[in-house]
Amino acid sequence: EHMTTQTHQAEITELVDRFFRALDEREFPPGWADGFLTPDARMKTPLGTAEGAAAVRATEEALGRYDRTQHLASGVLADTDEGTDGAAGTARASWNALMVHVHHDATLFQVGGVFEAELTRTGDGWRFARMAVSAVWAQGRPRAGVARTTARQPSAPQVG
Repeated sequence: EHMTTQTHQAEITELVDRFFRALDEREFPPGWADGFLTPDARMKTPLGTAEGAAAVRATEEALGRYDRTQHLASGVLADTDEGTDGAAGTARASWNALMVHVHHDATLFQVGGVFEAELTRTGDGWRFARMAVSAVWAQGRPRAGVARTTARQPSAPQVG
């Protein structure tokens, strides 16, 4: 089935929105990430780069260190590559993000950043294969154990 560029764009935008919502709802039953990530997904955060199940655990742990979070995405731009059958098999996407982290003492750590991702189309829809975030700005203090970084460095703020 040949899908339009607009359909792929809409599906990828929804995947970004659903992923950010899942992070903020913080309900992580076994297998929760299967709807978002390929089994070998690689995620780059300020804690380093993690792959597969380790990337999922690192995300859960990072979010658990805050009382609450809110992740907002805007401006999702996606480019798909068509396979030999005319169906898109891979895509590259980027989007702006505002990430608000509420510490247990109610102070805030806020980050404005840009995400870049590579996606793979599976039988169940689009999944993130690679994801990285770069900070444009940050305000407040990150959680303990995360060094303060300057904007636009590859290991800037965390996904969670």
